[in-house]
Amino acid sequence: GRNSPTVINAAYNKFHFWDGRAGSLEEQALGPIANPIEMNLTTKEAVERINAIPGYKKQFQKIFGSDATEETVAKAIATYERTILCGDAPYDRFKAGDKKALSESAQRGMQLFFGKAACSSCHSGPTFTDHAFHNIGVGMDAKEPDAGRKAISNLGGDQGSFKTPTVRDIGRSAPYMHDGSLKTLKEVVEHYNKGGIPNEFLDEEIFKLNLTPQEVDDLVTFMKEGLTSSNYPEHKEPELP
Repeated sequence: GRNSPTVINAAYNKFHFWDGRAGSLEEQALGPIANPIEMNLTTKEAVERINAIPGYKKQFQKIFGSDATEETVAKAIATYERTILCGDAPYDRFKAGDKKALSESAQRGMQLFFGKAACSSCHSGPTFTDHAFHNIGVGMDAKEPDAGRKAISNLGGDQGSFKTPTVRDIGRSAPYMHDGSLKTLKEVVEHYNKGGIPNEFLDEEIFKLNLTPQEVDDLVTFMKEGLTSSNYPEHKEPELP
């Protein structure tokens, strides 16, 4: 199975889902409805259920001028997801001039992230993702490996490739990797440190890093401390079901 990706800053994603099969939040929003291991409904059934709830019916009439439809349900969910944003992490404050924003360990980890550890080769830019797909070896030693992006692109070179996730607020989103197989950030760093899991489709950016135990700890500290936002979104449970 696949691990649920974070929706933090999903508004900035070029692709959605680990294999990038959705090109917009609206398209992504409808995916879980029909997924047999999630809601397991047709969109028609979901819309009928929504329209049967007076509170939703009233709001859809007010906002869209009609009962809920597949299109307006997708718009409503996507619009909500675009409000789930974060930033203003210690790293951002450090880059803006507050040299006390990061501990010494986190500062060393930051240098590793953008240097020796080469994390920024893929986790780049303000959103810490290149919006691309890479094979880092996770799951490739399984009896029947997940095809990943290849199932969508039909390109042989995409075998076992998955979308680069943001690492903003990564300390809050365990477990890790597309299959949730790594439970801690230290395990993640150790996976990269050993050069991933060898396979014929392994991305050229994946190689042994030769990080020392102290460097591993510093890198984890940077991601946990430096990329954890002060304005992490908190949302109340909805009144409607």
